[in-house]
Amino acid sequence: MSLNQHKGFNRMYQKDKMTLGFLTPFEPKSNLLPKMENTVSLACKLEKMGFAAIWLRDVTMQDLESDDHGQLYDLWIYLTYLAAQTKHIALGTSSVVLPLRHPVRVAKEATSIDRLFPDRLIMGVASGDRKKDFTALGVEREGRGNLFQENFSIVERLLKEVQPTIDSNQGMIDGRSMKLIPTPVTTIPTMVTGSSQQSMDWIAEHGDGWIQYPRNIEEQTSLIRNYRELVDKKNPGLFKPFTQTLYIDLSENPNESPTEIPLGYRLGRNHLLELLFKFKEIGVNHLVFVPYFATRPMDEMIQEIGEEILPHFPTH
Repeated sequence: MSLNQHKGFNRMYQKDKMTLGFLTPFEPKSNLLPKMENTVSLACKLEKMGFAAIWLRDVTMQDLESDDHGQLYDLWIYLTYLAAQTKHIALGTSSVVLPLRHPVRVAKEATSIDRLFPDRLIMGVASGDRKKDFTALGVEREGRGNLFQENFSIVERLLKEVQPTIDSNQGMIDGRSMKLIPTPVTTIPTMVTGSSQQSMDWIAEHGDGWIQYPRNIEEQTSLIRNYRELVDKKNPGLFKPFTQTLYIDLSENPNESPTEIPLGYRLGRNHLLELLFKFKEIGVNHLVFVPYFATRPMDEMIQEIGEEILPHFPTH
């Protein structure tokens, strides 16, 4: 099996092209938890208009000492719920926090999703940075880089080998007498988010792609170039897509000039289109809108972006 057979992956990712998606929760930030009352209708709207993916975060505890607008529901339960309410749009995790989840459970959850909703899961994984989650689950945050790498290896072997024998600190699997069920329909894409306490060299070798945070054009250009060089050095000619987020507050005035907000911009759609073309030119293959600072109703933003922007970056 290979990623060439994964329909969701290929609808999202093609070399030298870019598609668009949205991150949940769809509601702008507030001092309260997101209500998420219209999640399903917005998810269906995103699918109907032709967006490539919906992305979900892995959040355990609410941090009461900050303006924490994190995901409300458990990652896998929420993803299953959205998958059952939609038909084909890809569902991405951004990301499964591997140090906080047992790797055999992660593999079981991923293969179950892939069997029930084939070719839709794009699995981003990360080392995690939410201190309260590590405290609540009794995991030492300082050692998360090593634990991430160990759990990543276990998950990958369970997803991509037929009956691996694995002897680790997380448990023992004897491939002669046991195997993980169910098996995946195709190879499930596993992408590293951020640095995950790893070197770029390690990420280029082990991940099926890279999910990164917003930067200015110059910095992101350099990062993507270095990443592509490392990927090509280890696997000449192999395509590993680059994904990034972008926080936006879309103005009702289509010509409003960009104003910086944390990790993104408030701007009109004409300037947004110009910016997206630049990201495509430097090698971004999928861009995820984050409406955390949005001031307009999400339904309006999705409608305008879907009608005026999406046709330039269609799902493949």
